[in-house]
Amino acid sequence: MPFAAITYDVKPGYEAELTEIFRGFKRVKGNRVEDESGAEAGTLLATAVFLRDDTLVRVIEYTGDLDAVARHMAVQPGVVDFEESIKPYLSKPRETDTPEGFVATFKRSLLTTVVQFSSRDLPAAV
Repeated sequence: MPFAAITYDVKPGYEAELTEIFRGFKRVKGNRVEDESGAEAGTLLATAVFLRDDTLVRVIEYTGDLDAVARHMAVQPGVVDFEESIKPYLSKPRETDTPEGFVATFKRSLLTTVVQFSSRDLPAAV
């Protein structure tokens, strides 16, 4: 399963506030990601968030099309609320007030995948 890592440039010294925002995050109701026609385009499997100083990174494990995942996230109420809540703590503004802006920001914020390893890719032990 692939992973995507998205960065946020945040003001240092607000670790407690940012942690609290993530603790209050409203999860999506389901993990199914649909394309514009309503067909299944992927799934959201897991999310992890890491924070140090002025860098926050959200890692998403997913299946399917990453563009569809970004479009799906752009309209999720919890994501919209989160993006609004984090604004005071950003050192660089994120244009996420519209689905189009969210998707563009998502793509700009992606870290380049260098390598991904998973024990799921190993042959089963005998």
